[in-house]
Amino acid sequence: MLNLSNLSPAYGSTKNEKRIGRGEGSTRGGTSTRGHKGAKSRSGYKRKSGFEGGQMPLQRRVPKFGFTNINRVEYKAINLDALATLLEKNSATTMDAAYFIANGLVSKNAKIKILGRGEVTTALEVHAHAFSKSAVEAIEKAGGKAVTL
Repeated sequence: MLNLSNLSPAYGSTKNEKRIGRGEGSTRGGTSTRGHKGAKSRSGYKRKSGFEGGQMPLQRRVPKFGFTNINRVEYKAINLDALATLLEKNSATTMDAAYFIANGLVSKNAKIKILGRGEVTTALEVHAHAFSKSAVEAIEKAGGKAVTL
């Protein structure tokens, strides 16, 4: 019967560890698999990350350009056709951040932007952090309201 007290690894799945520095008879004595001289043979050796043996590292060979704007605001885009499919599933007149989170369109900390792809035929009150001009026009054309949070 197999239980926790008699488990063992499958045959051939484990190897004995390489015991280095245990004398010449072990075939891994002397230089202990490190070779003769050089930084890599010394104790305490640590290679710098990105070091390529003196060759110009990739990090310095590749050209740099542009910058990262620290004031960038990242929005989760939701198109009008996504709102239309949500309306088919459950008829809601107001759509806000909590509604989008509950339906799995956005995560709870995401900022929402409504974009204008698709059509809305019913009057909706949509609450979001940002709207495209075409989305606002389409929502208001259907008799709804676009409310910026």
